[in-house]
Amino acid sequence: MNLRIKEICKEKRVTITQLASELNIKQESLSRTINGNPTVGTLERIAAALNVPITELFDQPETDNIVDCPYCGNKIKVTKE
Repeated sequence: MNLRIKEICKEKRVTITQLASELNIKQESLSRTINGNPTVGTLERIAAALNVPITELFDQPETDNIVDCPYCGNKIKVTKE
C-alpha cells in the first residue's frame, strides 16, 4: 500500500513525532503503521489529525494522461504543449 502520509506531513510542516503526539501514540508505532498495513480506523485518525480527506493519504495514479500505444502496446504519457 502506497501512502502519502510522510509527504502530507512535509507539506503541512508537521513531523512524524508531532503527528504521533497528536494521535497519542509513540513515534515508532506510527512509523510501523505507515510502513505496514494500517487499519481503516487508524487511517481515519491520521487523516483527521492532518485535516485532510482519507483519500488524500493514498497515492493517486496518473492514468488520465497515460495511454497504451495502439501499435506496440507500450505506455505513452500524453502532455499538452
